[in-house]
Formats: sequence, structure tokens, C-alpha cells
Amino acid sequence: MLSDLSLDEILFLDIETVPQSPGFDQLDATTQTLWEEKSRYIRERKEIGLEESYFEAGIQAEFGKIICVGLGYFSQRMGEVVFRVTTLHGHDEHHVLQELANMLDERCPKPFRYLCAHNGKEFDFPYICRRMLVNGIQLPNTLQIAGKKPWEINHLDTMELWKFGDYKHYTSVKLLAHIFGIPTPKDDISGADVRRVYYEENDIDRIAEYCKKDVISMARIFQRYVGKSFISDDAVIHV
Repeated sequence: MLSDLSLDEILFLDIETVPQSPGFDQLDATTQTLWEEKSRYIRERKEIGLEESYFEAGIQAEFGKIICVGLGYFSQRMGEVVFRVTTLHGHDEHHVLQELANMLDERCPKPFRYLCAHNGKEFDFPYICRRMLVNGIQLPNTLQIAGKKPWEINHLDTMELWKFGDYKHYTSVKLLAHIFGIPTPKDDISGADVRRVYYEENDIDRIAEYCKKDVISMARIFQRYVGKSFISDDAVIHV
């Protein structure tokens, strides 16, 4: 049961991704052909052209890359519960993912027994694994699921937990935060803005701040799942 989990054993994470190139025309001929095949459904459903469809390539691990990983965890400070949040971010995906792999190898399963992400089982966890393999990085044990029994995989998913068995149901972090009365900053960019902010505004730091806010919201949502009051802004420590 969720109520049996200790919050300080959970590492909350979120990733931000973008297409590997600023535009379709900057891809090599082979990649262009492969994206044309991959994006056929997107183009038909949205009635958009090939170049416009490439703006959505960031959600496909074969055509995107990770530029930011947000991380957060609960801990104690002078007898009070605090939530520490940080990011690994940069233009060099290999460096970002190697830092993440090193951290997971060092800190999982101790002190963190569980990884938690919103839609993590469908997006964050497999995306990270695929991009680590592309970058020649050995998968940390906590991300390796091949051959493991379901109860041996310590991955938590705040969206899956909200489904209660309804496999057709998608709910965003923003919506869950709203219905639970969790405050969220009004000046956030959205996931749809990340590509533009990265390639057109060259502002990766703004993306990192957005990523941290999502991690904080996710942790607060999880607190509500286990019947606890969400942590205050004063107890959030940016590291």
C-alpha cells in the first residue's frame, strides 16, 4: 500500500526533451526518410506538413534528446521535513545522462528504493533507457527491468496511480495540481514550449526552472495520494 511507503525513499524525477535538430531541413537524408515514415500518423491526425510535424520529434526517443532531468526528494532538516530539488541539464546529452547514471548507481537502492515520475512508465523511464543506450551508457540497475518480476520493479507513476485501472485515462500534472488545490506558478512555460524556448530563445535555464516546478508539483500530488498535507514553499530547497 502507498501508505506503507516512506517518502524519503522515493526519488522524484522529470525529463525535458527536444528534437535532435532545430528543424527538419537540418537532418541528414536517411533521418528525414525515417521521420517521414514515423510521423505519418501524426501528420494525418493533425493535418500538418512534414516540417511542422518534426516539432513533435522530441517525444520520440529515436529522434529526440534529453536536455534536462529534474530530481527531488524528501529529507529532514533540523527535525522538519523538507523537499530538495535540483536539475541535471545541458546541451551535451551524454554528459547529462552519465551524471544521472552515476547518481542512480550511487544512491539506489540506498537511500532511494523507488523512482517516481508522472507517466514515467510510459515516457520518462523508457525514454531515459533508450537515450542511455544510444549514448553508450550502461543502464543503472534501478532502470533495468528485463527479466525482473513486476514486484521487483520499484517504479512509481503518479499518473498510473490516478488511473485506478482505467487504461484510457490521461491526466496532466497541471490538472491534478489544480483539483488538489496545489499552488502552481502562473508564469510557467508548458511542455509544448520547450522546443521553442531551447532552440529559438536559447534559454535552457528557463526550461530547468520549469522542470523543477513539475517535480515539486509531482511530489505534492504524491503526498496527497498518501493522505498527507503537501509541503509548503518555505520547505522547498533548491540545490
